Amino acid sequence: MVRLSAPYPRSDSTGHRSGRRMTDHPPAPDARTPDPPVRRFGPQPAGSVLDDPALIEAYAVAPHDQLRVNFVTSVDGAVAVAGRSAGLSGRADKRVFGVLRMLCDALLVGAGTLRQEQYRALRLDDRRRRWRRQHGLPTHPTLVVVSASLDLDPDQPALADAPTRPIVLTTTDAPAERRRRLARVAEIVPAGERTLDLTAGLSQLRTRGHRRLLCEGGPMLLGSLTAADLVDELCLTVSPLLAGAGAGRISAGPASPVRQLRLGQVLAADDGTLLLRYTRPDPTTTG
Repeated sequence: MVRLSAPYPRSDSTGHRSGRRMTDHPPAPDARTPDPPVRRFGPQPAGSVLDDPALIEAYAVAPHDQLRVNFVTSVDGAVAVAGRSAGLSGRADKRVFGVLRMLCDALLVGAGTLRQEQYRALRLDDRRRRWRRQHGLPTHPTLVVVSASLDLDPDQPALADAPTRPIVLTTTDAPAERRRRLARVAEIVPAGERTLDLTAGLSQLRTRGHRRLLCEGGPMLLGSLTAADLVDELCLTVSPLLAGAGAGRISAGPASPVRQLRLGQVLAADDGTLLLRYTRPDPTTTG
C-alpha cells in the first residue's frame, strides 16, 4: 500500500502484485525466446484521418472500474517547458485531452499541479456536454484534488467556480481550519489518518459512482499511483520537441517496482505528434 503525506509521499513495497523487491531489476531476456517482431510505422502513418466519433471510439472507456492517466512529454522526456506542460501541448494533444475529459466520471489532479498549471473550472463546451447527456452521464465530470496538507485556496477558480462540487481527498489529520475553509466549496473526503491512502481514496470515489477516473498529474501523484499499482492505462502524448535539460519526468517520488504495460494504440498527427495508449496486460492472456 502506498500513501501520500505532506509534503512528500512515502511508499512501502508490501502488497504489490508483482512480488518484486523495490531494488529488483526487470528480468533478463530469455535467449531461447525469439525476438518480438519489429514493424515500420512511419514516416507516413497509414490509415484514414479520425473524425470526432472515431477518436471517441479509439479512447472508449472500459466497462469496469478504471484509472486512466494522461500526460504529455517532449521527445527527450521533459514534463514541462518553463515550468508548465502547456508548452508541450499542440492541437492534436489538446483534442485528445478534451475527449478524455469528456469520457471520464471524475478528473484526479494533485494540489501542486492544480496551482502550477493554473487550472480553471472544469467546464466542457456545449458539444461535449450534449454528448455526455446523450450517454447518460452528468453534464460535467467531477474535479478531485489530492492534497494531504490541504494547502489550497478556496477562491481558486477551479474550486470556487466549478459547475459540479469538487472533491478533495485528504487525511483525517489535515489542519482543521483548512478543512473548514475548503468545505465551503468542496466535499472533503478523508482517506487515511496521518498519511493519504490512495487505494482507499479511489475506493471512496468509486462508491460515489466515479468508476472511470482520469488523472492529469502531476509527477508525484503519478509516481504514487504507480507504486500502489493503481494505474490501468497511460495515454502519453510525445511532442516533437527537444526541451533540453532542466525539466523532470512525468513520474517522481520514491522508487517502486517496475510495472509492465501493453501497447494498445499508436496515433500520429501530421505535425509529428505521437499519441500513445498503453494498458495493463490482460491477466487471462499473460499467464
